[in-house]
Amino acid sequence: MLAIVAPGQGAQVPGFLSAWLELPGMAERFAEWSDVVGLDLVRYGTTADAEEIRDTAVAQPLLVSAGIAAAIALFGDLESAAASADVVAGHSVGEFTAAAVAGALTPRDALLLVAERGRGMAEASAVTPTGMTAVLGGDRDEVLAAIKAAGLTPANDNGSGQIVAAGTLEQLEALAAAPPARARLRPLAVAGAFHTHHMAPAVKRVEALAATLTPADPRTRLLSNRDGAVVTSGSEYLSRLVSQISSPVRWDACTATLADLGVTALMELPPAGTLTNLAKRALRGVELLAIKSPEDLDRARTLVADHAGATSTDLEGQA
Repeated sequence: MLAIVAPGQGAQVPGFLSAWLELPGMAERFAEWSDVVGLDLVRYGTTADAEEIRDTAVAQPLLVSAGIAAAIALFGDLESAAASADVVAGHSVGEFTAAAVAGALTPRDALLLVAERGRGMAEASAVTPTGMTAVLGGDRDEVLAAIKAAGLTPANDNGSGQIVAAGTLEQLEALAAAPPARARLRPLAVAGAFHTHHMAPAVKRVEALAATLTPADPRTRLLSNRDGAVVTSGSEYLSRLVSQISSPVRWDACTATLADLGVTALMELPPAGTLTNLAKRALRGVELLAIKSPEDLDRARTLVADHAGATSTDLEGQA
């Protein structure tokens, strides 16, 4: 059973798109998508520096376009991707990539919506200086208690001993001054307290655009960050995409669902590495592949041939 996953914001690094643009048709595809999102995705994915692509309004459409493009490069088209993937999931903004791969949203609609999400979250982040810090290790209960004591929100529960705290910079400083025992703190390269109440204005903005879209029911199992559930309704998934902007990401729950489904291989779309690293601890025995460049496509095709095959299972009753 094959899982395809897509990373969230913070995974982007300068120049990560360069090698992908050398593939046939990719430059033209990104030129078209740049018009859709109102950004020069080619420049941001090749020559822009780390600070430029840290901008939420830039990072989110850049990440989603890269993931969709890699899926097309691997499978030929997204219909084939959905037919080969037994389950698809994305972390935070990666859910938009997952929605396109699973067929719940067209690439154009996914990019339109995520561009609006990025702009809305960037504007919300500008209201109050906020950020996010990963808490690595420590006792789970003690970590959650320390986060609460600092007035922060556990915005991402990633499993594998990693919980991301989010809130104002002052609250993050309070956590740094009184960290949980046996835990390490790592500030994330994001520009706001995502998946918290600070993002409420962005929810309303994205909700208005989402109401104009017509989603389709996913062609394969599609997991939700809300609770790790398999969502079989396109309209429900779209609603969850919108509400997730100000709600915590439960990647631990998604990982538990992958384990319960009996996933035997997991491949992460670019810019890959974050989710496969988490899976090393949480999904032991599962074959993992981080697709970082086109050089990884041959190995990815082998992985698909060896592990895909449960997509034909009746998906009814799994929502």
